[in-house]
Amino acid sequence: MPAKSAAQQKAAGAALSAKRGDTPKSKLKGASRSMVESMTEKQLAELAETKRKGKPEHVKD
Repeated sequence: MPAKSAAQQKAAGAALSAKRGDTPKSKLKGASRSMVESMTEKQLAELAETKRKGKPEHVKD
């Protein structure tokens, strides 16, 4: 499942870092904080490795 926006990709990267123990969970904010709890490491990796080129910064609902 590829990221729909650059912001989603960045949040997934931050959550993945925390899930792996590289970043403390207390440093996370917003979407990345909920992602770390609700997604598996594999799901986070799929979102985080999405290319940002051509992606909008944010997507409206």
